[in-house]
Amino acid sequence: MRHEDVWRAIDALAAEHGLSASGLARRAGLDPTAFNPSKRTGADGRARWPSTESVAKVLTATGASVEAFASLISGAPALSRGRGATGRRIPLIGLAQAGGEGFFDDGGYPVGGGWDEISVPDVPDPNAYALEISGESMEPVFRDGDVVIVSPAAPVRRGDRVVVRTRKGEVMAKELLRQSARRVELASLNPAHPNYAFDLAELAWMHRIVWASQ
Repeated sequence: MRHEDVWRAIDALAAEHGLSASGLARRAGLDPTAFNPSKRTGADGRARWPSTESVAKVLTATGASVEAFASLISGAPALSRGRGATGRRIPLIGLAQAGGEGFFDDGGYPVGGGWDEISVPDVPDPNAYALEISGESMEPVFRDGDVVIVSPAAPVRRGDRVVVRTRKGEVMAKELLRQSARRVELASLNPAHPNYAFDLAELAWMHRIVWASQ
């Protein structure tokens, strides 16, 4: 068990519930800064681990089992593909493909025959879809091969992780920093990458990530 794996599991659990790390801490009744990146390393540079009590409160607040959390730590996928899986089937494509033509209608709903399918836990949105992450640009939150479930119907709030598509055809996964009547500011999930700001007119749609497998 590695330090970064435990923190990645906490980030993954937050993402599954559409929360930021601070939002997860708040839901668990902890200090909102308890899971901030700055708290993961001490002033002397030594790794700091979340306490057992903090993890227990997070599991209680989210309804997750110890086994599910252990699965996230190990990196085992929580979503199952193929005919043997149970649950509802929704469309799946790679995030890198999502900017191409013919996969979404004007409202951002999945269309066309180029999608694969994946079996997932029940998602109430009939237009939900899944995207497979590729590359390292979204680490440490999402890694290459992770799958996120996106819900066009889910309300989007500050701190949510979202998928946006610009009118130029760019598709990206980011965190919503703030939204005004005219502008949207997005934070990159990987601190090595820049943040973005768009006029609302520049975006075709913005959908919330409601679940992630890692």
